[in-house]
Amino acid sequence: MKPYPFTAVVGLPDLRLALVLSSISPAVGGVLVRGEKGTAKSTMVRALAGLLPGVDVVDGCRFSCDPAAPDPLCPDGPHDGATSHRRPAKLVELPVGAAEDRVIGSLHLERALAEGVTDFQPGLLAAAHRGLLYVDEVNLLHDHLVDTLLDAAAMGRATVEREGVSVSHAARFVLIGTMNPEEGELRPQLLDRFGLTVEVASSRDPEQRVEVVRRRLAYEADPDAFAAQYAGEDAQLAADIEAAQRLLPAVKLPDDALRRIAEVCASFEVDGMRADIVTARTAVAHAAWAGRDEVTTEDVRVAARLALPHRRRRNPFDAPGISEEQLEQALQDAEPDPGPEDDGPGSGSAPSQDEAPQGSENAPQGEPKPQSGGQQKTVGAGETFKARVFRVKGTGEGERGRRSRAITDSGRTIGVQPASVREGRPHLIATVKAAAPHQKARGRTGAGLELRPEDLRFALREGREGNLVLFCVDASGSMGAKARMREVKSAVLSLLLDAYQRRDKVGLVTFRGDAAELALPPTISVDAAASRLEGLPTGGRTPLAEGLLEAARVLRVEEIRDPRRRPLLVVVTDGRATSGPDAVARAQAAAGLLAGVTTIVMDCESGKMRLGLAADLAAHLGAEHVPLADVAAESLADAVRARTGRAA
Repeated sequence: MKPYPFTAVVGLPDLRLALVLSSISPAVGGVLVRGEKGTAKSTMVRALAGLLPGVDVVDGCRFSCDPAAPDPLCPDGPHDGATSHRRPAKLVELPVGAAEDRVIGSLHLERALAEGVTDFQPGLLAAAHRGLLYVDEVNLLHDHLVDTLLDAAAMGRATVEREGVSVSHAARFVLIGTMNPEEGELRPQLLDRFGLTVEVASSRDPEQRVEVVRRRLAYEADPDAFAAQYAGEDAQLAADIEAAQRLLPAVKLPDDALRRIAEVCASFEVDGMRADIVTARTAVAHAAWAGRDEVTTEDVRVAARLALPHRRRRNPFDAPGISEEQLEQALQDAEPDPGPEDDGPGSGSAPSQDEAPQGSENAPQGEPKPQSGGQQKTVGAGETFKARVFRVKGTGEGERGRRSRAITDSGRTIGVQPASVREGRPHLIATVKAAAPHQKARGRTGAGLELRPEDLRFALREGREGNLVLFCVDASGSMGAKARMREVKSAVLSLLLDAYQRRDKVGLVTFRGDAAELALPPTISVDAAASRLEGLPTGGRTPLAEGLLEAARVLRVEEIRDPRRRPLLVVVTDGRATSGPDAVARAQAAAGLLAGVTTIVMDCESGKMRLGLAADLAAHLGAEHVPLADVAAESLADAVRARTGRAA
């Protein structure tokens, strides 16, 4: 069945342009496509491969070497005088659950031990060389794999170090990732490594939605006939891309265009110089796409709209995006001064910041824009801080992360897996020991070992896992007194930031009045948790028992859904229980249902007269009792320095 035609996709002009520019110039650094589900992200990426020009490859080379300029370090080389053939550009898809060896390749350990040869089995990076590498749901991919992909995309090479043997090969490809932000964000450091980013959303225009459905149904009814309708348009687009690739080396980037790029990047206060470089490369690619041999202001404008939005994201809770007004102002600021005679009406000058309408995007950065309607939030959070690290007790086997100890497929080697375990990285010494006693019986004659598959032993590794961090937050009236909730939200937000960095799943239970509710079901979208926390109201009595019961229920359900992810419960309360009859006794009984769960009680009680109820609750839960002021890592460091007598 033929893939859906690229030119048959309705709308999405920014995504279409970003994919084309990355195809013209892979040095741009690929594209990250962000958007809700069902917006044709994957459809467009898969259709793009059919538009790329074919590539000449050396016959028999597993690494797709170019016969005109073969890789001198190719593991299948040298290729002097080798024959070649032409094949279509490849689209290689990387599944979310792929192991590291599948991505970067691995050494054939049996041949290395038995024959003394380095037999490198290429991975997906080698398969994608001179083509497209597509990662759907890239935000769900393990961080170390994302780092590996981005490093290879930036350097154009992949290097594998295994058991003292180093193998390197070319890996130049267009990296395209798609993600749904509702399922969690990429870290800002990883966002910055993608060249371009595009936000996509489904159209709200009924006519356009009708056309989308009409075309999709026609394609499903007869894929070949539908593809034939757009074959001419696809062929023309492919020819235009090839022409732009040929023009690209001749495009000039004059100093005034470079100054515009620098002005724009400085205006948006992006970190580092990668933004300037990517914007320049994109502007050159856009000029080639437009058939120009010199970069213009329009090329810089388009490049900035694609290269800068995700680089403005300074922390996990910032929304990506740029202001069109600020972009235009930066471009105008970079223009040579025309002198006073050009300052009259019709000069096209944008209004200054002082003249900008109140509430516009031109408000000074860092200052809140006036809100319409005058509606106030309940209680906002204060500044975040570096929080203490709380870990689940024992050693788990959950999803790879950065919080608690776990047996994982990465980390330091602490032993050997049982002989029945046949996955992971081989353990060289254990394999040799398993094979050594049988060499005489196997009739060994040469220098190498007589190795059999049953001799292979695999390493037992200890690393870190991500956990489920469930916040159970007291939102009763007592918590709202004396702006205490501001401090509470600041502390919880800091713990959420820590959970984001450690790749945890998070959930939020709140209790107030006479009931508790699951404000946010467990998710990897820490942004969603921060948003729910920000709008959390306070007031009413304290149904502590109901809050603990709801937390226990959520943990039971989540244990069934995600049994490998161990929970860490954070109860945020002053310990009071004032809702319903026998409120204290019911809270203590509910605490018994959470026995065995690693729990932190964040004590929010303040004032000179303290009842110590949160400490009593911690005792019933078997939890660690942490005063609100001690959640910050610096507070813990100060306490340690005070006890040891060290200077601050």
